Amino acid sequence: MKSCACIKEAQVAFLNSSFLRSADYDENTYRLVLTMHNGKRYLYSGVPKHIYDGPIKSGSKGRFYDTFIRGKFPSSRC
Repeated sequence: MKSCACIKEAQVAFLNSSFLRSADYDENTYRLVLTMHNGKRYLYSGVPKHIYDGPIKSGSKGRFYDTFIRGKFPSSRC
């Protein structure tokens, strides 16, 4: 399993969601780490800042994830 240590200077947002626990974003590398409530963590590469901001502002974090993140960026479990 890959480490998510590549997120060095991350902005962390704890989300009020039944699907996502937190989102960590590094503006310098455009890397996003999403932590699900089941404890699984996924690293997404090449993610623009406005995509990171989306789940924070979105009413449905799960719907935002399905529409704008899942399958749209290179990803790996970490």
